[in-house]
Amino acid sequence: MTELNTLTIAEARDRLRSGDVTSVELTEACLDAAEAGKTLNAVVHATPDLAIEQAKAADARLQGGADAPSMCGIPLGIKDLFCTKGVPSQAASGILNGFKPEYESTVSQKLLDAGSVMIGKLNMDEFAMGSSNETSVYGNVVNPWRREGDDTALTPGGSSGGSASAVAADFCLAATGTDTGGSIRQPAAFVGITGLKPTYGRCSRWGIVAFASSLDQAGPMAKSVRDCAIMLEAMAGHDPKDSTSADLPVPDFEALLTGDIKGKTVGIPKEYRMEGMPDEIEALWAEGRAMLEDAGAKILDISLPHTKYALPAYYVIAPAEASSNLARYDGVRFGHRAKLAQGDGITEMYEKTRAEGFGDEVKRRVMIGTYVLSAGFYDAYYNRARRVRALIKKDFDDAFAAGVDAILTPATPSSAFELGKTFDDPVQMYLNDVFTVTVNMAGLPGISVPAGLSSEGLPLGLQLIGKPFEEETLFQTGVVIEQAAGKFTPEKWWYCLLY
Repeated sequence: MTELNTLTIAEARDRLRSGDVTSVELTEACLDAAEAGKTLNAVVHATPDLAIEQAKAADARLQGGADAPSMCGIPLGIKDLFCTKGVPSQAASGILNGFKPEYESTVSQKLLDAGSVMIGKLNMDEFAMGSSNETSVYGNVVNPWRREGDDTALTPGGSSGGSASAVAADFCLAATGTDTGGSIRQPAAFVGITGLKPTYGRCSRWGIVAFASSLDQAGPMAKSVRDCAIMLEAMAGHDPKDSTSADLPVPDFEALLTGDIKGKTVGIPKEYRMEGMPDEIEALWAEGRAMLEDAGAKILDISLPHTKYALPAYYVIAPAEASSNLARYDGVRFGHRAKLAQGDGITEMYEKTRAEGFGDEVKRRVMIGTYVLSAGFYDAYYNRARRVRALIKKDFDDAFAAGVDAILTPATPSSAFELGKTFDDPVQMYLNDVFTVTVNMAGLPGISVPAGLSSEGLPLGLQLIGKPFEEETLFQTGVVIEQAAGKFTPEKWWYCLLY
């Protein structure tokens, strides 16, 4: 019999509605798996009592039958960046140690309103700044995958590494993530799951700890394209508390999931063929192209000429916004406050609190951001980066105006790498976002779908980029790749570490 925690959302929903299983049984299976897999360090604030309480409420709702949405009774993990009422919400940072919000983020509240169950808060890079989940105050998250014949610990990617690891290891059926420059799509590719970064404004940012406000977007991380479609419908919608939230109707994404892409045009941008790209990434991209052609899509070679400027422009804009957003953490209102010596004043409190509370990567980005916003450098760096951003968006607009429905690219420049391998080289680490940052800069939707395995037996993903607020096209196209590529699951090696 299939272990309950390995079910997809769609499978679990059908079994819950038929009465074959209960939400309490599903939730207990997930909680047990998370307890057994502690060595992965994916769940940092477990909430078993709350989860069982929510599961019992979901079962009562399901038995009533009148109001049981697709997400009712589904156990989820929530990234530590989302504020959850009465539950620690630290953004994996020491400066928010002990912070328990008195309110719920809009996205997590929507999921709770739909009857979802929260099994706990999930690890991440501090303030979502990282590509390997090695900047967390809780310690590194470990990828549930291993290279063939090699026990070296691998990164699950970042910043949503805890969400990626938890879903791939079946600690929950799905999880929330956030994506500022690829932080849903890159970790999803590294662990062999599906991750969607929706159009900017599709999901509310209210109650999500801010990194870079014009780039941040919440999205689903799940075991299939269909699951992401189901979960996005529950997460999305206009929120008057968020001025950037789009006042648009939310489609029934699952109902639109026919998998028929005949007549669709898929663009292949030549600029994504980066110098030094591994042969297996190039081969995977070619396989993806063939999969879509076989399904009836028209393939069109396109140009996105400003792609090469995206990464440097991103690493000006994102730190600039971060330096402004993180100025609020000063020891005055909430979170950590440094112990002061006699005679210390407010300035010393600020300095000591921020020095003690922030990790090295956060300090690095705050310093970069403050520099590019300073007098004399604002026009040279920040304003120039904003102009580049507009050109990047125009490239996509021109491609879509020419008839392209979606764009196919690699999701990452490699498979998952060893923990610690590139951590001491920030620039090398930043290059992990080379295929993903353009999507955030242009405010577009993007999805990473598992598409193959590397020569070492590790998952590899392909990325699809779509038109604004047309996530359904990505789901349609992503299903084709998913069905052609098959399913990829890691061996549960971590269970043996318990004995």
